[in-house]
Amino acid sequence: MTRTVKRAGRPDRPDRPEQPDQPARSVTTHDTPGPTPAHRAARRRALLEWIAVHSLGVAAALFFVLPFVFVVLTSLMDDQQTLTRDLIPTTWQWDNYTKVLDAPGFLTWWRNTLLYAGLGTLLTVVSSIPVAYALAKFRFRGRHLSLLMVISMMMLPPQVVIIPMYLFWAKQMDLTGTLWPLIIPMAFGDAFSIFLLRQFLLTIPDEYLDAARVDGCGELRTLIKVVLPMAKPGIAAVALFQFFYAWNDYFGPQIYASENPGAWTLSYGLESFKGAHHTDWNLTMAATVLVMAPVILVFFFAQKAFVEGVTLTGVKG
Repeated sequence: MTRTVKRAGRPDRPDRPEQPDQPARSVTTHDTPGPTPAHRAARRRALLEWIAVHSLGVAAALFFVLPFVFVVLTSLMDDQQTLTRDLIPTTWQWDNYTKVLDAPGFLTWWRNTLLYAGLGTLLTVVSSIPVAYALAKFRFRGRHLSLLMVISMMMLPPQVVIIPMYLFWAKQMDLTGTLWPLIIPMAFGDAFSIFLLRQFLLTIPDEYLDAARVDGCGELRTLIKVVLPMAKPGIAAVALFQFFYAWNDYFGPQIYASENPGAWTLSYGLESFKGAHHTDWNLTMAATVLVMAPVILVFFFAQKAFVEGVTLTGVKG
């Protein structure tokens, strides 16, 4: 009698019978439902809001840009076309700018304006930073009163003190006919610059200053090594404000320098130039472009620091 021995773990597997072909499963696809009326209305409303916002932005941009474009195009026309309704020059007269630069006294006005704006801005920034630092970071008796006096000086119109100031510079100092009565006072700080810098310095944490003092830095070194690098946007904003003010100042040069044509600035000299060329609108517009161009270029290259400084100013009270 014969036995069949099966090994454990390896059972005999009979051959699988062939499986009949199974029919393929049908996959039912459901169409994605279209947007609902509420969804379409929301998209339409968002599109209209986008168009409205950007239309207002474009309209505001055109409102500020088109006058400057008109001035530039008029400055490139000949003297006959400026009296017509044409907006585009038929012949581009680039030599109008050469005629303006060759006009008597124009380059002198440029030099005086650069001296007034450049030196005045430097003196204002250097003299305003220590005062703003003291008002922002020092604790002393009368600090709030000092800040109140600075704010009150901002509210004081210059026309109120112009007579005693003129008598001082004319009778005591004998500096009329020059720009020094406008430049020298900037070495003693400016109320608006002090207030703006003080508000910006309040945003700098006191921990940085305390760490510098622990390392052995005095107040002056702390101001130079720690505060100034962190306050660059605020300083840039103050410098640009002061530069724009001095560059466009008409009232000051009219009071102190009107008697001396050699001390005129561009803002005051442009009035004289327009009177001498009141029929040559192309030359008047060319002179206007040359007066505006430096301010526009300065703001174009420094707008990032300017906007950042103005934005961060006033975070803390």
